[in-house]
Amino acid sequence: MKKSFDLITMGEIMLRLSPPSGERLVRGDIFEKKAGGAELNVASGVSLLGLRTGIISKLPANEMGTYIKNRTRFLGVSDDCLVYDHEPGARLGLYYYESGAHPRKPSIVYDRAGSSMTRLTLDEIPEEIYADARMFHTSGITLALCPALRRETLEVIRRFKAGGASISFDVNYRANLWGEDEARETIRQLLPLVDVLFVSEESCRRMFRKSGELPAMMKSFCDEYGVRVVATTQRTVQSPKKHTFTSTLCDAQTGRFYTEEPYRDIDVVDRIGSGDAYVAGVLFGLLQYGDPQKALEFGNAASSLKNTIPGDLPSSDFAEVSRIIAAHQATGVQSEMNR
Repeated sequence: MKKSFDLITMGEIMLRLSPPSGERLVRGDIFEKKAGGAELNVASGVSLLGLRTGIISKLPANEMGTYIKNRTRFLGVSDDCLVYDHEPGARLGLYYYESGAHPRKPSIVYDRAGSSMTRLTLDEIPEEIYADARMFHTSGITLALCPALRRETLEVIRRFKAGGASISFDVNYRANLWGEDEARETIRQLLPLVDVLFVSEESCRRMFRKSGELPAMMKSFCDEYGVRVVATTQRTVQSPKKHTFTSTLCDAQTGRFYTEEPYRDIDVVDRIGSGDAYVAGVLFGLLQYGDPQKALEFGNAASSLKNTIPGDLPSSDFAEVSRIIAAHQATGVQSEMNR
């Protein structure tokens, strides 16, 4: 049966406030506002690449909620599953971001406690959506926001799985939201339901307490929990404005590991959302082609591109990402400009 959505995500959508590039949070007088949030970033990236996506989230029923809804629509992400909070105290989660310049690192200040997303309940989600998506994606950030939302999210995952969707999960551990022990025990509950897992090497070693070489740690998730695809990024930070990036993907069906030559010396304009762009590229490759190598290539290219774009959200479509992949794989002299 054909499904209406290629991908549905679930998570908090936030408002980002940033001083002009190079200015400090403690000194500047002006903020630029942008929409963002891990699951919206992923849904937007997959939508821009050409598949139909939607997001489950809860927004305050005020002008800021309307701003987020409009941004979501602009990116081609369906707002069919957006829920609006009319209760007193309804609010949009905020975060403040200050860009860095070597040796000063970027910094983030969160103001998201009690946001409308933490009030989302199962009865607000359309029942028919669980059987109408090819894939569902969420992250550890959503699980960490509060105990009530954690319970709701675990049940949503179970319902999408029962409805025939593949499950994608990004561990995306944030120490300022919950502790390693709590995160590990919670995520272990859902891993048997997960088909595609995104996990960093640091999370493997620290939170999941694994040891050994990276490929062995990645494969252990396939062996222990039945995960079909495990993806791990490798980023080398030379400075806040110069990165090198690649990734490794483990496919349980073939037993193969996939990687490629890194994208070197990326000119970083804004790294926020680049990990989500990687997730979007990988999920697009799996959904569109069913090919781990293609997934890896789209993930690496989409992430590298996002580093060059201000704000959380991606803006690269299929044609641009494909052009970057072709250039990355080419040898010889290349044009300095798209003409």
